[in-house]
Amino acid sequence: MRVLAAMSGGVDSSVAAARAVDAGHDVVGVHLALSTAPGALRSGSRGCCSREDASDARRVADVLGIPFYVWDFADRFKDDVIDEFVGAYAAGETPNPCLTCNEKIKFAALAQKAVALGFDALATGHYARLTDGELRRAVDEDKDQSYVLAVLTAEQLGRAMFPIGDTPKGEIRAEAARRGLAVAEKPDSHDICFIPTGDTRAFLGARIGIRPGAVVDADTGDRLADHEGVHGFTIGQRKGLGIEAPAADGRPRYVTDIDPASGTVTVGSAEHLDVWSITAHRAVWTSGEAPDGPVDAMVQVRAHGGLAPARATPVTRDGESMIEIALAEPLTGVARGQAAVLYAPDPRHGDLVLGSGRIATTDSDPATGVPRLRASAGADR
Repeated sequence: MRVLAAMSGGVDSSVAAARAVDAGHDVVGVHLALSTAPGALRSGSRGCCSREDASDARRVADVLGIPFYVWDFADRFKDDVIDEFVGAYAAGETPNPCLTCNEKIKFAALAQKAVALGFDALATGHYARLTDGELRRAVDEDKDQSYVLAVLTAEQLGRAMFPIGDTPKGEIRAEAARRGLAVAEKPDSHDICFIPTGDTRAFLGARIGIRPGAVVDADTGDRLADHEGVHGFTIGQRKGLGIEAPAADGRPRYVTDIDPASGTVTVGSAEHLDVWSITAHRAVWTSGEAPDGPVDAMVQVRAHGGLAPARATPVTRDGESMIEIALAEPLTGVARGQAAVLYAPDPRHGDLVLGSGRIATTDSDPATGVPRLRASAGADR
């Protein structure tokens, strides 16, 4: 097959490209330039898409003996990922830009260009597995990225390759060293790639501006503090609330609700964070078809945690495919804008991704949940 290997300049995508070559494919490497003003160097493990990263990817391609190109996707990345990220925070949501990048850049814009140029598949360094077109968790649970890939359609998965998903990260680094790849010990990128400083609040404030509002108590409705914009808060947040006096009961407060229309941020005790049901929109079923009725599943609501048994029901409202999710036990820190990813409930096949949706609304009433589906299933991971 003709395979386009997306090469970020890191160790994972480098080994993925090498394995595609070893498998006998006709491989071409491509580095995506996603910044309109890339820096010369990375800031350690923060950020990506620097000129250093492009050079690292090129050197790996030279070692592998494959053609290499840099494609400029900066404008598309700004429109589809950065602007959506800023807009979601302004609307009181907590988006995951990696989900959006996979959905709209890597496996949409890039994949479409690859197909137009005659490539059969797109290989990336994601930690996930594909078995007969079915998306599954990676062998390395700590590095598993199936959560941020669950937005992909069956058609997109059919053109994807994840060559390293069957290998723990430590072995990937060792393999890179054996192959003589200079990126073997390069630090992993973390945080949000387009905010290399790590200061998300400052990044958002510079783009959204000051939108004053109040921090109020969930129980009494008392005004506890003022703030400069709901973009500085997320559900479950404990620190940085601007509250001077402790709660009357001495217990910590958490953000429990965000109303972007009024600018109100509500805070309360940990008990106020319990969520028993979720409605998700932008539904995607990785098989290509929604189930005929309710299905039992394990639902994950954060990239690294928030896992519980649930019953998921596909619904259509105003022409949009949605998922209603009733939990068998409460989850906390469930934020609008994050993904609710459904995994098979059977322990023998619990690594299988069934589908996903973006969290639109939640309900804290226990009556909206369902009886425990499995005695030992589910807990925040």
